Amino acid sequence: MTPHRSRRLLTALVTAVAVVLGGGATAATASATPTPTIQNATVASPTVVTHETVAPAADTHDDEGWFTSWAQSQQRVSGKNFDNQSMRMITRLTQGGDAVRIRLQNQYGTRPLVIDQTSLALSAGGPAIVDGTSRVLTFDGAESVTIPVGGEVWSDPTSIGTTAQQELAVTFFLARPTVASLHDRAGRNNYGAAIGSGNRNAEVSGASFTENLPWTYFVSAVDVYNTDLAGTIVAYGSSVVDGVGSENCGPGCDAFGQDRRWTDELARRVVDELPPSQQVAVVNEGISGTTSSPACGSGGLDGVSRLDRDVLALSGVTGVIFYYGTNDLANGCSDAAILASYRQIFERLRDAGIKVYVTPITPRPGYTALMNEYRSSVNAFVREGGNCSGTCDGVVDFDAVLRDPANPNSILPAYDTGDGVHANVAGQEAIAASIPLEMLASAGSPVITSGAPGGTVVGEPYSFTLTASGYPAPTFAVTRGTLPPGLTLDGATGEISGTATTALAYRFTITASNGVSPDTSASYTIFVSPAWATPAITAEVEPRCLAGRPYLAVRVTNDEDVPLDVEVATAYGSKTFTAVAAGSNGYQAFAARDGLTAGTVTITSRDGDDDREGSETVAHPALTC
Repeated sequence: MTPHRSRRLLTALVTAVAVVLGGGATAATASATPTPTIQNATVASPTVVTHETVAPAADTHDDEGWFTSWAQSQQRVSGKNFDNQSMRMITRLTQGGDAVRIRLQNQYGTRPLVIDQTSLALSAGGPAIVDGTSRVLTFDGAESVTIPVGGEVWSDPTSIGTTAQQELAVTFFLARPTVASLHDRAGRNNYGAAIGSGNRNAEVSGASFTENLPWTYFVSAVDVYNTDLAGTIVAYGSSVVDGVGSENCGPGCDAFGQDRRWTDELARRVVDELPPSQQVAVVNEGISGTTSSPACGSGGLDGVSRLDRDVLALSGVTGVIFYYGTNDLANGCSDAAILASYRQIFERLRDAGIKVYVTPITPRPGYTALMNEYRSSVNAFVREGGNCSGTCDGVVDFDAVLRDPANPNSILPAYDTGDGVHANVAGQEAIAASIPLEMLASAGSPVITSGAPGGTVVGEPYSFTLTASGYPAPTFAVTRGTLPPGLTLDGATGEISGTATTALAYRFTITASNGVSPDTSASYTIFVSPAWATPAITAEVEPRCLAGRPYLAVRVTNDEDVPLDVEVATAYGSKTFTAVAAGSNGYQAFAARDGLTAGTVTITSRDGDDDREGSETVAHPALTC
């Protein structure tokens, strides 16, 4: 199982060792946090609620059925304090399912975060929720949870039926003074109740949630369980991904809260245009102002540094739409630095079995001539071969969609918010319309990644394992030709193993499939050689006197039908040579200084591939001349 799917345990494991407010779990191994005294506040017990409390669902679902359906990356600590109050975050699912779990983070908090109660419900618009749909979430069975600084937790699954494009309200009760981490651009209003108003999680009308919060606190991902989905597509990048400009719909028009980012438009296209068997979730992991390379800025929010947290840790990810580089250029970085980060990110994603679709960098009026030279170099790399010079899986060309032919350093006036950089609603729609849906639907299709199997010899044990990317994990089958007799294929693991019985060249085709079209096939040949015999040599060893000095004469005869590499080793030195096929190479002479003492000569013969080796040891007497 690849890393992005094997993450189901909490990054900071929720344990029941530390008890918070009478039975809470902590997402750390530290000792229990003492309950603080709260002055002039009534703290509602998290176990006494007026709406439905759902016990943790038995986790009978395997990871293959879980898909992240909404996400927003945490990016900084809030300057706002919360105390004995509730807040309600609205998350718009791109796909639905029959169960939900959520990720909470304290990525930038300054102290351990205690959330006393978390619930979710179907949103009824604004801060209101649909009566009868509320679920109190648990974390390792407990309602309250403590998240350490820099940590995160995933809730236990809870059963609730959701549909594509449906909004979920996630409500938190904070009994004590709290500083939260957040995402800057919620793209809509979230809601807060007044300080000191206590636990309002059960409130259906939302009347107490009087404060509009244009940021997203705590919740950073929502997973749905839906075995019919074909994957999750993650949009990953900076402000063009984050949705800057998506509220701009022209003079006198404000699209705030209308979900008009290109990722929102793309998610709607998927639901409306793809058949049920090809539905995918689309989630947005953009953070405005960030860079691709850590060397170019971003303070740890660059594409390399946050890849694990914001892509690989999500569920069911099959593809990434990647837009990065514009802020790298603006910060003075070169094309070499940008491309080094591209290669690093693309390699990690593809190693995890995730397809990577990359957009060239879009125009920016503020670029200098040198910056535009670097942009041209990066974009040429991305477009080369239609696959980033072989490092990615495809190109989605936002630059071609947005740029103004009359002014290539800016975007089309019809798509321009006024800064020459960011697309308005019309531009967001144009970007979404340019992305091939079939490409996204097939992102989870298998690709065979293993090289060719090596040869074998009759009677020798053999093993070779085929590998393939894809989601779900592919299985393998021989669809044409045959394996060598004695070898079998394990369709689940891809291992070809056994002991070949017949010498011949065997050609066959392997097909990897996982239910996501198209399948992938590769043709191979396994050469089975006859059982090897020890190379045949004959050696004669004779002490001789020559000009009054003792010598050791060694003669090697090769009886093979091919030349053999021969090494002769004596007490007086060694020599390596090639023995002519089926003949003698003549004598090799080894000189002794005074007298030749009795000893042995070792002659080793090997074939040209070092696959076979024979050795012979011959004794010889002493000799004095």
